[in-house]
Amino acid sequence: MVRIRLRRTGLRHQPSYRIIVADIESPRDGKFIEILGNYNPTSEPFAFDVKEDRVYEWMKNGAVPSESVMKIFKSVGLLDRYERFKKGEAIATLVDEATKSYADRAAKIKA
Repeated sequence: MVRIRLRRTGLRHQPSYRIIVADIESPRDGKFIEILGNYNPTSEPFAFDVKEDRVYEWMKNGAVPSESVMKIFKSVGLLDRYERFKKGEAIATLVDEATKSYADRAAKIKA
């Protein structure tokens, strides 16, 4: 079974994470299949960047997000866009919408 989960990177007391696709039996920082994006919980608001088209593709093929990834996806609206993708909305419009929301989030971090 394949899972979308977090892989810890960063220094001690300064965690940042990669969002990866890995086999469910692989260790947290072990072998993985693909890197989908980054997540940094230490900035305010948290920094988040992901390849949504690849996330949709993996989820469509049966990859299951972990609990923590599911919470992150829900907070940035990715799960809502995925539901719209399943109903038949074009992936290009969903990715454009996501790119704009991530750009707004990044602008808030820099300000």
